[in-house]
Amino acid sequence: MTDYQSVANEVADTIMAGGLRPGDRLPPQREFARRHGIATSTAGRVYQELARRGLTVGEVGRGTFVRAPADATAGAPTESTGARIDLEVNHPVVPEQARLLSPGLGRMLRPDALGTVLRHSGAAGTPAARESAADLLRRGGWQPDPARVLFAGNGRQAITAAISALVPPGGRLGVEEVTYPGVKAMAARLGVVLVPLAVDGAGLVPEAVEEAHRSAPLQALYVQPTLHNPLSVTMPPQRRRQLADVLLRLGVTAVEDTIWAFLHDDVEPLAALAPERTVLVDSLSKRISPGLTLGFAVAPRAVLAPLATALRAGGNLPMAFALEAASRWHADGTVAALVRAKQRAAAERQVIARRRLAGFTVRTDPRSYHCWWELPDGWQSDAFVAAAARHGIGVLPSSAFTVGRHRSVDAVRLGYCSPTPDVLSQALATLADLARSTPDDFLAD
Repeated sequence: MTDYQSVANEVADTIMAGGLRPGDRLPPQREFARRHGIATSTAGRVYQELARRGLTVGEVGRGTFVRAPADATAGAPTESTGARIDLEVNHPVVPEQARLLSPGLGRMLRPDALGTVLRHSGAAGTPAARESAADLLRRGGWQPDPARVLFAGNGRQAITAAISALVPPGGRLGVEEVTYPGVKAMAARLGVVLVPLAVDGAGLVPEAVEEAHRSAPLQALYVQPTLHNPLSVTMPPQRRRQLADVLLRLGVTAVEDTIWAFLHDDVEPLAALAPERTVLVDSLSKRISPGLTLGFAVAPRAVLAPLATALRAGGNLPMAFALEAASRWHADGTVAALVRAKQRAAAERQVIARRRLAGFTVRTDPRSYHCWWELPDGWQSDAFVAAAARHGIGVLPSSAFTVGRHRSVDAVRLGYCSPTPDVLSQALATLADLARSTPDDFLAD
């Protein structure tokens, strides 16, 4: 073995053992050569070998850095690798994501810039951050007033604070009878009573809101009008107008969750139709990355002060670093590029799902990253989840999304984000084969 290979092996072993971590910078080649007692030319070959193995990456003008390992891809469901294919967690990531985000972060790491963005931030952020957020959130001809924008650490915190500001403990919060599971946990923590409301193919039924309010007043409403999770339903314009009229007539304020709306950004939000009766909530977790989050809340004037108080009281304030990063990424076009890439990726994965799940009853949208699969007769959702798990695939049962005593159809939600397209295709093929069998076949395995 040549000198450069043995030295490269030593460095590789150090990286694998965690002695050098992703992002750590290797010394300049001349210094590396001096430390290891080798010629500078040999050090150059060591660095080339490490790069060839995918362990390091060179950046012009900055040096050589330990590279993060490639994303571990779960094995195909027919392979006995012990790996689990996750169709539960649903955070879209595209291959070009790190490359697009890196330049904006790099400019923030200068000592002068870093000192500014590591300071404390309040719920109102800065005027520049509010202007940037207002532009980032505009959709379908609607753009919020920057003065009405508040920030949270993430979208879930923004929703929690909005519910806390609108609904006292013991108060009633209307929700779609099939809804985002996080809201169930939030309501339990806040002591809020969830009131399930009927949905149909166009989303939340406005008459159901009126009926529930007549029974006992609703303090607020939580609703997902665009790419509903888990149903993927997007309310048509007429249904949105009907719901806005109900909110205005009853004097009820809605918390409008638009976390997935960036995939369908040509539709005006409910907040455009009833701005004084809607708290619009959004975040960066799906649009950009779950690893650097920021929540947004666009609130009516009357709700701004109690919402800011709820954010402070819950410790849900944003990081100044995230505020600055979001503003930079929006200004330089990174956010727009990521959104376009994720819209394309969602469409591609929908094509895979349509092919693999053909013939089944599936509710989804060509722009969505998930679907609601109504299982064939004979399958209960919990049994299907258990059977899928035995094949190394994680899916969520309909019970995770239902509210109160409502008994939904036996269904599962499939999230398309985590696996690669090839693995997704294989996983869906396995699930389709499973659905064509019977629970008795599963128990007989």
